[in-house]
Amino acid sequence: MSEVLPFCSDMSVLNQSLAVGTHTLKNRLVIQPMEGCDGTLDGTPDELTIRRYRRFAESGAGLIWFEAVAIVHDGRASPRQLYINENNVNAYTRLLTEIREISLKETGINPLIIMQATHSGRYSKPTPVIARNNPLFEGETPLPKECIIADDELKALEERFLIAAKLAHKAGFDGVDIKSCHGYLLSELLASHTRSGLYGGSFDNRTRLMRNAIEAVRSNLPDAFIVTSRMNIYDAYAYPFGFGAAEGGGTQPDLTEPIRLLEILNLPIINITMGNPYQNPRVNRPCDTEAVERMCSLTRQIQTAFPSMAVVASGVSFLRERSGELVAGYIESDVCRLVGFGRMAFAYPHFARDILSGNFNKKMTCVTCGNCSRLMRAGQPSGCAVRDEPYRKLFREHCKS
Repeated sequence: MSEVLPFCSDMSVLNQSLAVGTHTLKNRLVIQPMEGCDGTLDGTPDELTIRRYRRFAESGAGLIWFEAVAIVHDGRASPRQLYINENNVNAYTRLLTEIREISLKETGINPLIIMQATHSGRYSKPTPVIARNNPLFEGETPLPKECIIADDELKALEERFLIAAKLAHKAGFDGVDIKSCHGYLLSELLASHTRSGLYGGSFDNRTRLMRNAIEAVRSNLPDAFIVTSRMNIYDAYAYPFGFGAAEGGGTQPDLTEPIRLLEILNLPIINITMGNPYQNPRVNRPCDTEAVERMCSLTRQIQTAFPSMAVVASGVSFLRERSGELVAGYIESDVCRLVGFGRMAFAYPHFARDILSGNFNKKMTCVTCGNCSRLMRAGQPSGCAVRDEPYRKLFREHCKS
C-alpha cells in the first residue's frame, strides 16, 4: 500500500491549464468544500459565509468547490448549514457574482465553482436519517427503526437532488456535486450490504440513488453544466460496513466496486476522498505520513484507471509548508490532475496564489490541529481557530475547557 511520496520543487506544473468538460481551469489547485456552519436558519449565506468566500475569491485557485448545501431542510447536519431553495436562490447568485468579480480583479482568474448538494443522513439534526443500523456508529444502543429511511423516501430524493441542481444552475454555479462521502446518506448507502429492498444488498441496489440522481441531473440540465461527486472510494471499515473493502478482506482497500461505479457514472471530474471525519478522521484528514501515502496510492489507482477523468486528490495539508512541493509532485507524476486543500484554505485563504508564485508563507500554514472541526462539533461556525480572530474568539468561548 505505502508508496514514496513524490515531491517536486518546480511549481510551474501547477500553473498548467486543464479542460474539464467545456470549461478550462487556469491552474491545478482546488479549494475543497469545507462547511462553515454559518448560514441563516433558512439556509441563506450569512455574514461569515460571505466573508469566507470573499477570502477564497482572492486565493488564486482555479476551482472553488463550494461547501455542502442541503437538498431538503430535514437533511441538514446543522441548523446553520446552507440550504438552497426557491426563496433564497438569488442570495446565492449575488454571492457567486461577488466571488467572480473579486477573483478577476485580484488574480485575473474566473474560477470554476461547483456546488456540493447533500443529504446529511445519520448526521441530520435533530433527527438522524439512516440507511441501516450500524454498530460501529451506534454501539449497543441502535437507533430506532423509525430512523431508517424507506425506499419510497429514497426514490423521492432523486427528484430533490434534481431540484437542487436546477437551483444551482439558476444561481450561476458551473456544476453540481452529488455528495457521496464521509458517511453521509449516499455514502452510507454505498456500503449498505445489510439493507433489504431496492436500495441495499446488491451493488446495483446500493448505488441506485447515486446513479439515478446523477443521471436525472445530466438529462435535465445543459451539457456545459458539470455533474460530478465528492466520493468515498474507501471507508476504512471492514465488510459489511465499509465501501471499498472486500468481504473477508478486513479493512484492506479493494477498489473493485468504486472503479466499477465510476465506469458507470462516466464523470468528467471526480473529487476523491475516504474515511469518516466523525469516526476515523485520521483517514481523510491525515496526521501522519502513512495516511498521506495511502491517500496518494489509492488516488493514483483511480487516476490510472481513468486517464481522461480529472481526478481531484485530497489530504495534503498535513505536509504544511511542503504541501506545495507535494502537490506539484502529484501532478508531475500523474497521481491526479488536480489537488484540493480544505483545512489549509481555512487557515491560509491565499495559499494557492502564494504556492503558484513560490512565496508560500509557512507562518500562515494550517497546523492540522483539528480545532476547525471542534468548533463544528460544538455547534459553532467553523474556521481556523489558530490564524483567524473571529474563530479564535469562538473557540475560546465554546471549546476550551
